[in-house]
Amino acid sequence: MLNLRDNMEFSTWVCLIFILQLFLPMPISSDSSLSTKGFAEISANFLNLAKKPELADWMIGIRRKIHENPELGYQEFETSKLIRAELDKMGIPYKHPVAVTGVVGFIGTGGPPFVAIRADMDALPMQGTVVLVFQPAEEGGGGAKKMLDAGILENVEAIFGLHVSVDLPIGKVASRPGPIMAGSGFFEAVISGKGGHAAIPQHTIDPILAASNVIVSLQHLVSREADPLDSQVVTVAKFQGGGAFNVIPDSVTIGGTFRAFSKESFMQLKQRIEEVITGQAAVQRCSATVDFFLDQKPHFPVTVNSQDLHEYFQQVAGDMLGIRNVKDMQPLMGSEDFAFFSEAVPGYYFFLGMKNDTRGKLEPGHSPYFTINEDALPYGAALQASLAARYLLEFHPKSHFQETKFHDEL
Repeated sequence: MLNLRDNMEFSTWVCLIFILQLFLPMPISSDSSLSTKGFAEISANFLNLAKKPELADWMIGIRRKIHENPELGYQEFETSKLIRAELDKMGIPYKHPVAVTGVVGFIGTGGPPFVAIRADMDALPMQGTVVLVFQPAEEGGGGAKKMLDAGILENVEAIFGLHVSVDLPIGKVASRPGPIMAGSGFFEAVISGKGGHAAIPQHTIDPILAASNVIVSLQHLVSREADPLDSQVVTVAKFQGGGAFNVIPDSVTIGGTFRAFSKESFMQLKQRIEEVITGQAAVQRCSATVDFFLDQKPHFPVTVNSQDLHEYFQQVAGDMLGIRNVKDMQPLMGSEDFAFFSEAVPGYYFFLGMKNDTRGKLEPGHSPYFTINEDALPYGAALQASLAARYLLEFHPKSHFQETKFHDEL
C-alpha cells in the first residue's frame, strides 16, 4: 500500500525551494555576526513567508499534482520529473538520477559547510551549501541506503528529516534525542511437510500444525528471552497455506517483521527467529527455509537523533513556534530508512503536527483513509528552511574549507 505521507514530503521539499527565492533579495551575509535575536527572527520570517496565501496555494497545488499520481518505490518517474522541472524553473542545479529516480539539488556556493535536508529545505544567500535530498523508495525499498551508497552525503555535516503526525496538534512538533524509531527487518519462512487428505492425517506431515507451533514459539522470544526494559517486537502478519477444507497442504508460508532499539538486540532476534523456525518445524517432522530479504528489503537501522542537533532543534523550533509547542516524545516501534543517513552523519528526525479537532479525526499514515491537513505545510516548510539556514550561519565557523571538497554541480 502506498503511504500518502510521501506526497506531503515531496510538496514541502519543493515549497522550500520557493521560499529560498523569496529570501534571495534579503541582505543577509555569512560574514555577519548575528545575535540570538537575529537567529530567532530568521525562524519567524520563514514561518511568516510560508503562511502567505500565494505560497500556501502554490505548495498545495504541487502537493495535489503529486497526490493525483502516486508512484511506488523506484518508480517515482513523474514525481522526479516534476521536481526537476521546478528546480529548472528556479535555476537550481541538481544531480539525477541518484538511486534510480532520486534527485539531489544544491543551493549556495558549492563549498562548505554543507547541510542536507531529506524533505523540505531551503537556504539563504550565504557561504555554504544546502543539499536537497529527494529520496525515492522510502516504503521498505531502502532508498536512503542506495542514495548513501551513491555518495550524496559527501561533505555533509548534518541532515534533517520530518514525518507528519495525526496525533499532534497543528503548530506543534515533537522529537527526542537518541533512539527515536526502531530498527526493523522482515522475514518469510516456507514450512514444508507432506500433504494429503484431512481424514487420514496419519499419512501426512502437517505443515499447518508446524507453522502454528512456530508462531507461538516466536512470541516467546520477546516475552521470555528479551529484557523487559529493552523494547522488542516480533509479529507474524502473514500465513498462507492450503486451499481446501479437507486437504492438508504440502507447505505453508508465514512472514512478519521484527524490531528492536539496539543493534545487538536486533541481531539476536534475527538469529533466534531462524533458529526457532527451523527447530520447531523439525520437531513436527517438517523442514523450513527462512528468507530475510536482505537484497530487496534491507534491514533498517535504529533511527538515532544527535544530542547536539536536538538542542539546536529545540532552539530553532522554539523561536518559531514557542517552546511550549516543542514537545518531547517516547520512542516509536515504527522504523524509518532515514536511519541510514543518521548513521553516516549527525541526523535529526522530528514529527510535525497536523491535527485539527474542528476538521474531524485524521486516520493514521498507513490507513487507506489517510488524508493530509494541508494547513500543516507552511509549518513544515518554514521549520525545515530555518533549520538549514540557521545551521549554516551558526555552525559556519566549525567548517574547514581547505580540507573539504567542493561540489562541482554548482
